[in-house]
Amino acid sequence: MFYAKKGFNALFLLLAILVCAFAFSPAAYADGGDGLYLGGFPAGFVLSTTKVEVVGLCDVVTDGKVVCPAREAGLKAGDVIRKINGEEVRKTSDVNSFIAKEYKKYELSILRGNEEMSLTVNPVKERSSGAKRIGVLVKDSVNGIGTVTYIDKTNNKFASLGHPVTDPSGTPMEINGGTVYDGLIYDVKKGVRGTPGELRGAFESSVIGQAKINCACGIYGELAENYNCSKLVKTEKASIDEVSIGTAYIYSTVYGKEAKTYKISIVKVDKHNKDNRNFVIKIEDKELIDKTGGIVQGMSGSPIIQNGKLIGAVTHVFINDPTRGYGIAIDKMLGSY
Repeated sequence: MFYAKKGFNALFLLLAILVCAFAFSPAAYADGGDGLYLGGFPAGFVLSTTKVEVVGLCDVVTDGKVVCPAREAGLKAGDVIRKINGEEVRKTSDVNSFIAKEYKKYELSILRGNEEMSLTVNPVKERSSGAKRIGVLVKDSVNGIGTVTYIDKTNNKFASLGHPVTDPSGTPMEINGGTVYDGLIYDVKKGVRGTPGELRGAFESSVIGQAKINCACGIYGELAENYNCSKLVKTEKASIDEVSIGTAYIYSTVYGKEAKTYKISIVKVDKHNKDNRNFVIKIEDKELIDKTGGIVQGMSGSPIIQNGKLIGAVTHVFINDPTRGYGIAIDKMLGSY
């Protein structure tokens, strides 16, 4: 449940939902001290990757003509530039830095899909700057909206999503840090059988923390200094061995920044599932089904609560039944960072 937003040049992370297994007033349970807190609020992620991807080609104005060396060399949007003359490219600034060096020829090692290729490019001198250019637009980060699953104030950490952010081939992305901002949800596309819906959101300026790892259990990071938990709901975790078939809840933000409680059922428990699909869940709440159709893109990471304790998070939706999906056990998430 990771999707790209057309025209934004960014991959959108999935939003999460959190819930308690009983009626509560969030303010009554928050004290701002150490402990484990429910998230349920949207966040904007700016993740630095270790790959430099071509997002476009452009012309270079020289003294005599307008050319695009990258296009002439056969470079295409979507290519990943791995090396230039044997030097590893890990950030966008490396491209101009390596091209500025004096070589007789410039060999680009690229990855196109699953195929490794080598291309020879001939840089030209840009008239306005006098620098050598090849006419390529690149990026080394992804941006998107997601939801925080929990805050561990004792250790000043946070977790989100419940599954990794992946590239188009399905491979988890290696990240080199990133910043996580407060966010809000402004729209929802309702899910229907065969077509997943999605939550749509925006960034705000205040910082939640710094992203550190992207692993099989989600995106984890360190909280900003003096992060305020006073408006969050304090909780306890329950082992998967304590989970039973039957009623549970999720705590979700489907509009604005206000999380709400929605009733679900735990249909199946699979403690040893190798893909972290430890629960099968079914949305029972009519209000949520009316708003979203069930589970939509953006709900990944939504905390699942049973008997007043945090037991896991929503991770996937069934394409042919948006009222059903999978969840990961909280034991797995807490043990990952």
